[in-house]
Amino acid sequence: MRRWIGLVFLSVFVVSICAAQEKKRVAVLDFDYATVQNSVSALFGANVDVGKGISDLVVNNLVKSGVYSVIERAALEKVLAEQNFSNSDRADSTTAAQLGRILGVDAIIIGSITQFGRDDKTTNVGGGMLGGITGRFGIGGVSKRESKAVVAISARLVSTETAEILTVASGKGESNRSGTSLLGAGGSSGASGNAAYDMSSSNFAQTILGEAVHEAVNSLSRELDQNVDRVPAKELKIEGLVADATEGTLILNVGTGAGVKVGDRLEIRRAVREIKDPATGRVLRRIEDTIGEVVITEADDISSVGTFTGSSPAQVGDTVRNAR
Repeated sequence: MRRWIGLVFLSVFVVSICAAQEKKRVAVLDFDYATVQNSVSALFGANVDVGKGISDLVVNNLVKSGVYSVIERAALEKVLAEQNFSNSDRADSTTAAQLGRILGVDAIIIGSITQFGRDDKTTNVGGGMLGGITGRFGIGGVSKRESKAVVAISARLVSTETAEILTVASGKGESNRSGTSLLGAGGSSGASGNAAYDMSSSNFAQTILGEAVHEAVNSLSRELDQNVDRVPAKELKIEGLVADATEGTLILNVGTGAGVKVGDRLEIRRAVREIKDPATGRVLRRIEDTIGEVVITEADDISSVGTFTGSSPAQVGDTVRNAR
């Protein structure tokens, strides 16, 4: 009985690992907010980077849902700095796909903020309509102010293989209250703003604008999750060579540009003989033996580093391939 329970537990564990490995890997770029920049400056009193804030909230949602495997912002920022991509480049599907290939992701999410601000209304009730209570408010009647926040965002899921737009998603949020500002219960909304405004904070989430932002982001995130099947499953064929072998640490001549990721397990193979065409002398086939595997611990665009284990020491020139 114990053995049966152990086998069931092992099966569930293996299935869980496989499911995790099958997740589509994505990166989320900061949303473009050029079309709403004037509204943002008016609201916060400064040019706050709301595109970064929206991107962070989308990442949080995607991580929580667990549908995608989302690359960390630190890794994304590092590549952006190294490649010197401009903001305009990042909004381009072809450039975004190139960036995605460097990061080793299946798709990249680029988005824009199309509406971000207020739609306030003031309702005046005339004295004649108030009848007997006119005297309490004066002949001018009653003025009721209602603050309304509206946020609209859109995103494109771009294939890193072809730069094709796989799907689009959108989200819109609205929130309103009477007699309050968009960023608090009163006072100037501009006084709340600065260049490092934290849109993921609970304080912001409780404001009218925060409620609209979260509603829009939640709607967009759900659409992205529902369209995960649009990202094609791909089997990367990794082929490279050992460039250096020192005390169990290997440096390979393939990196993230070829699809290598930290955590990958790759076979190390060695040619033992060649089959040649007797008429031309051309090599028809190389017979190789597997001598071990390397687990990748570091990777950049053109190279990677890993820890080797095997039946005999690896050598410069040994072949690196996907584990079978």
